[in-house]
Amino acid sequence: MKALQFLLIFTVSLTACTSKSNTAQVFSNDEGAIQGYDPVAYFTQSQSVKGSKEFSFTHADQTWYFASAENLEVFKSNPEKYAPQFGGYCAYGMSRGYKAKTEPDAWTIVNGKLYLNYNTDVRNIWNEKQSEFIEKATTNWPSVKESKFEE
Repeated sequence: MKALQFLLIFTVSLTACTSKSNTAQVFSNDEGAIQGYDPVAYFTQSQSVKGSKEFSFTHADQTWYFASAENLEVFKSNPEKYAPQFGGYCAYGMSRGYKAKTEPDAWTIVNGKLYLNYNTDVRNIWNEKQSEFIEKATTNWPSVKESKFEE
C-alpha cells in the first residue's frame, strides 16, 4: 500500500513539474531562457552569444544568462526592451498560433524588438512578410502564451 501511495505522489509531482515547464511563457531548456544565449548581445554585437553562469538574472520565472556584467545590467534596467518577443518562441510559429522552439542563430530585430525563429529556413520565410507575421503573432500571443509547448 505504501508503495502505491509513493508511486501516486511521485506521479502527481512529476506531472506538476512537467506541466509547469510545458506551459512556460519563456522558451527555455536546461541551459536557461532562450537556451542560455545573451539577449542583449543580439542588439549590441549583432550576433548570438552564449551567456555565462557568472552573469545570471531571474526574470519571468526563468534564468537568463549574459556574456558580460555590462549586458546583465543593461537587461536588468529594461528587460522588456531586450527580451525576445513571444517569450523567445518562434515568431513565425506564433503567427500560426502555436509555440515552437527556436535556434539562437535564427533571429531578427525589427523596430527595436528581438524575434527568434525555429531555424534559418523559417527565418527566411519570416523575412518575406515580417509585418504581417508580427501582426498575427501579436494577436495570437495572449491566447497561446500559457498553452503547452510540445517539443
